[in-house]
Amino acid sequence: MKEKEEENIISMYPEEQKQLDKEWYKSIPAQVFLNYFFAINYHLDHYEGMGLQQLAYFKDVPAELSEEDLEAVKKLLLNSWNTEYALRTTAELGDESYIRNALHWTFPQAYYTVFASLQAFLHTRQIKTSNESLVMREAGRLIVKNAYPQAMSFYASGHYDDFRINRLPLAHYKPGLQIAGKELEAQSQIGQFLKTTRRMKAKSVRQQVQSNPNTAIRSSRTGEVLQKFGPQHWQQLTWRVGYTTLFDLLARLRISSSHREIERFVQSDIDFRLFHESLLQIVSYLNGIHECYVAQAMSLQQYEAFVQELPAYLQNSFVAARLQDKVKPLLQDDEQQLRTAA
Repeated sequence: MKEKEEENIISMYPEEQKQLDKEWYKSIPAQVFLNYFFAINYHLDHYEGMGLQQLAYFKDVPAELSEEDLEAVKKLLLNSWNTEYALRTTAELGDESYIRNALHWTFPQAYYTVFASLQAFLHTRQIKTSNESLVMREAGRLIVKNAYPQAMSFYASGHYDDFRINRLPLAHYKPGLQIAGKELEAQSQIGQFLKTTRRMKAKSVRQQVQSNPNTAIRSSRTGEVLQKFGPQHWQQLTWRVGYTTLFDLLARLRISSSHREIERFVQSDIDFRLFHESLLQIVSYLNGIHECYVAQAMSLQQYEAFVQELPAYLQNSFVAARLQDKVKPLLQDDEQQLRTAA
């Protein structure tokens, strides 16, 4: 399973595989994609590990934001919330058929709402860029540095076809076609998703490098641009690939939205509402983490004031709910610990 792993995954239960009819078989790639995102959500919801309040990185409070930086962070957060609002509206207003056909915009919306909140977080740490590849690279470094809760700190590394899955101890098991109901199933599916995504990233980097005469790897014998890569050639590109993380998995939604394969999803026989619910919960989880970091950098008081001044359609919404359920308890507890230590 190298070039088309997602299309070739076989069920752990052969007798079930035999019962798949032709229409269901056509839906397997979409079902696997649904399985992946359901598995991510299952893992985030069930994995017990260190949360933000236990991380040294979170306790290292950044310098106070300038007025200019504060406005830039607010703008990025508003972009994120507007996109999440649109994503949630689809779920609230749409029936099964509507949600199915809305994949063309809900897929990229799920990615870009998280991307904007990630930018806001990075801006508080003086990483100010809108360059997507740089943002993703920095996000990968932060995951490896344990800036995120343990549940989402998994990542793939290593050379092409010699990948290592880190911080997912059960990822080496072979995934099946069923929706994850156990941590073993969730981790095996996430591990598979990391591998296929890293393989795609590596191929994309190769294409970029080899299409540029100034960066292309050439044959030591003829001096011509290499058309076929061996292990030693792939190893020269690994540093360009960076780490493959949850953010790269979400980026697959953006990639899918720009290819004809989105039509394959629309025509498939899968549970689209479950897919949408899984994406929403992943989005809320990640945006909530970034909001905690931003509120910490702004000060809880300033953050609360900002939330209270939001446009009417965002008033008393998911933003305020996360403020009350996640941000405020975390930062108030953190302030209490600082007072106690003093």
